[in-house]
Amino acid sequence: MTKLFPFSAIVGQPTMRLALLLVAIQPRIGGVLIRGEKGTAKSTVVRALARALPTGRMRTLALSATEDRLVGGLDLEATLTTGSPVFQPGLLSDADGGIVYVDEVNLLDDHLANLVLDAAASGVVTTEREGFSVSMPSRFALVGTMNPEEGQLGAQLLDRFGLCVDVVAEHGLEERIEILRRRLAHDANPAEFIDSWAQQEASLAQRLAAARTAVGEVEVPAHIVSSIAGRCREAGTAGHRADLALTLAARAHAAWQGRVVVTEEDVELVAELALVHRRRDQEPPDPPPPPSPTPPAEDPSREEPPETDNEQPDPPEEPEIGPDPSEELVSEIGASFKVRPLISTQDRVARSSSGRRRLTISADQRGHQIGSRFSAHPEDLALDATLRAAAVHQRRRRLGLAPGDGREHLAILVERGDWRRRIRMRRTGSVVVLVVDASASMGARNRMVASKGAVLSLLLDAYVKRDQVALVSFRRTGAEVLVPPTSSVEMAERRLREMPTGGRTPLASGLMAAHEVVRPLLLKDPAIRPMVVVVTDGRGNVGLDGTVSRNATDEAIRIATRLRAEQRISWVIVDTEPTGVMSRGRTGDLAKALGAERFTIENLRADDLVQIVNTSQNRQENR
Repeated sequence: MTKLFPFSAIVGQPTMRLALLLVAIQPRIGGVLIRGEKGTAKSTVVRALARALPTGRMRTLALSATEDRLVGGLDLEATLTTGSPVFQPGLLSDADGGIVYVDEVNLLDDHLANLVLDAAASGVVTTEREGFSVSMPSRFALVGTMNPEEGQLGAQLLDRFGLCVDVVAEHGLEERIEILRRRLAHDANPAEFIDSWAQQEASLAQRLAAARTAVGEVEVPAHIVSSIAGRCREAGTAGHRADLALTLAARAHAAWQGRVVVTEEDVELVAELALVHRRRDQEPPDPPPPPSPTPPAEDPSREEPPETDNEQPDPPEEPEIGPDPSEELVSEIGASFKVRPLISTQDRVARSSSGRRRLTISADQRGHQIGSRFSAHPEDLALDATLRAAAVHQRRRRLGLAPGDGREHLAILVERGDWRRRIRMRRTGSVVVLVVDASASMGARNRMVASKGAVLSLLLDAYVKRDQVALVSFRRTGAEVLVPPTSSVEMAERRLREMPTGGRTPLASGLMAAHEVVRPLLLKDPAIRPMVVVVTDGRGNVGLDGTVSRNATDEAIRIATRLRAEQRISWVIVDTEPTGVMSRGRTGDLAKALGAERFTIENLRADDLVQIVNTSQNRQENR
């Protein structure tokens, strides 16, 4: 602690510093999420704040932490010594009065993240396992940091963080010079630099302690309550967490300013911290303005015409390039249906993601015990199996004890060779990313209606199986992630209903967008096996740079060849191109480049797509 950079010496980043002070004053806010690129002093500021707290305590939660380490569990050594169960507190109760810091929180297992967020919001950590029912105080300031380039935090977990700050590096020349000057001074002589800021640090600690004491007495007038509720309603927040977080943050700010009543100024200064990660659009985006008067566009249900107006297109080697259709269609969602069971056979790969899709050996300490095995490490030990292994050696071990050996009073003698670790089994989910061609040609023959029905059906099934489903559409000049990996049927259905059809086909952008959705999932759980289902006719006419190109399909195939290198991703191509003399069969080339299964269909039915997913999932699991 003695060599940590002083909080008072931090240059810039006023919003981040304010958010940290607020959760330090009122931990019930639920923590603060700091999002930003590398090198923006996120961890430096967090560690500096810990020095100003009364306990000076900060606990760092590693991504590899177990549930026992987090909430506590059986102290096996003490239990065997005393002959009765002994509880060992976890990290969350040990951090009471201090800070719990989680770096790269977006890569933390969702189950552990929920445990941390529960304790942060309630101020209590409850452990009910292995015969224990223990509740311990756990009033800590939760701080999570993440680099958005390494993947986003799930919407459910994101909403549970009370406050959120997006940080960027300081761009002002004077600020950058001062940052460098202070850092060099600290590195040259940490003790001298810290001493030079001792007075400011003492004042900060005193002011912080006073605010922590006074925050419980700060009043929130009725008109402020109405103002807070109105702001949250205007932001379109889901649920009421935003209202509570904003209220608690405003009270903390008032206490920090030495006031006993919350003012509108307090609300104004902290509102964005509580709403920035919860704000959502209330209405669908306005459609693009109509183009300047031109001859009527062709029916969007037809293939894009070439540049000539009065001639039928010849079947060229590459897809035809024509004007962007001005009219857009928003197809209805096809009827949903009950998805056939997609349960795979049990696999023996240890996984840590949760769900109900298939049985798998658990890589962490979740799931039910199905057996035990020898372990060289005393982690998640099966007490019954360990004692049984030790029982047959008791006579020999006691005869071998030397006079005065302290172990002679133990009820049972356990040695390293007796350790047996639990083998746990649980069901795990999967991730299905649907990449839908939303160009004008998809409006034909109800193909988009059927595609939307399939997506919704998979989402309903995911809700039951705890799978995640994402939706990506590509049209006009690029691709858009309409639904990030989620099991929220309501959000997905809303975005599906709003998804328009029209424009050209940026096939390469759709493939790259799908890969960007999957990449952080693989970083978070290397054992996961995502599936990407691409619904397209395989004919692109817009390049990755967003410009019209006759070589767009070839570019997409080159990109597909590179994407195939990631063996953990399973690809499926659903060919929507009508059969006949105009068929070019480019989906076959695309499927070959991706190493994908290819299914040709004329009238896409939702049942067909689900069966495709079923077949491909089972094949991927058996690799």
